[in-house]
Amino acid sequence: MYRRWFLPALAILLSIVLVACNTANTQQLQTKVENTTGATNTNSRQLPKGSAKRVVALSSLSADIISRLDQTKLVGITGSRLFKNDSRFKDIPRVSEGQNPPNLEKVVALKPDLVIGAEGFSNIPIQKLQQLGISTLLTKVNSWESLEELTKTLAQSINADPQLLLNRYKTFLLDKSTQSPSILALVSRQPILAPNKNSWAGDLLAKFQAKNIAADLQGKNPIAGYVTLSPEKVLEANPEVIILVNPPQGNSEVALLDSLKKEAFWQQLQATKNNRVYVFDYFGLVNPGSIDAIEKACQQLKQALFAPQS
Repeated sequence: MYRRWFLPALAILLSIVLVACNTANTQQLQTKVENTTGATNTNSRQLPKGSAKRVVALSSLSADIISRLDQTKLVGITGSRLFKNDSRFKDIPRVSEGQNPPNLEKVVALKPDLVIGAEGFSNIPIQKLQQLGISTLLTKVNSWESLEELTKTLAQSINADPQLLLNRYKTFLLDKSTQSPSILALVSRQPILAPNKNSWAGDLLAKFQAKNIAADLQGKNPIAGYVTLSPEKVLEANPEVIILVNPPQGNSEVALLDSLKKEAFWQQLQATKNNRVYVFDYFGLVNPGSIDAIEKACQQLKQALFAPQS
């Protein structure tokens, strides 16, 4: 059961965090944003000369941010499940379905003056749109600082004020620095995959002063920001708290937990013995997804890390 959803999950992880190479004949302005973790976020952009008035967002996070900055500027969005019951997006055309690539004919028909994509997933359609003379922005969010920078960039592109949204982000975090217990976040069993500090999940854990066991680990895993752990390594680390991540489809909370229960080391962990194993949604923790998804993940982290233990 688990492997049926892990492969799509792995594909989405790859699409979010792998850096795709731009073609040599594509003229783009590179903006690098240094964050406090030392990682570098690169936004490739070919922005319109003036304020954009018709924006198509190929990622759910960008669509959500644009909507909150100025709903009137958004004319097309991706077909994310995050928007299924959101009235803000009820009448906005979808240019893609689920995880499928966008329909470029639908995008062009909307006459956008800016199309926003996610690096690693939208590189090819973005390059094709650039060849048609359409202004684009290719983004990557792998840290809290890059989320703030993206918000400022999008606000600038549509001549909006980002401050209210930036202020809201601050409410998601801790009021004061509090040392939290050791933690291990797992997104799969075969292999046992965990985020280090160079991922959105890892950076978010750091924002909550979590002692992420995998934070400083490096490996040859093809998914940037994630490392493969052996059962022996997990048992040796013996985290106080374990977070398990739902598949992107969100259709099975117990799949990963049930599979891990079959492992010999699982019952020996202090997190298991103390009933401190928590299930999180893929959106918010692994893929930021939307502002509400991020807020929910932050609320869950506060509960998992700092709630009084009986």
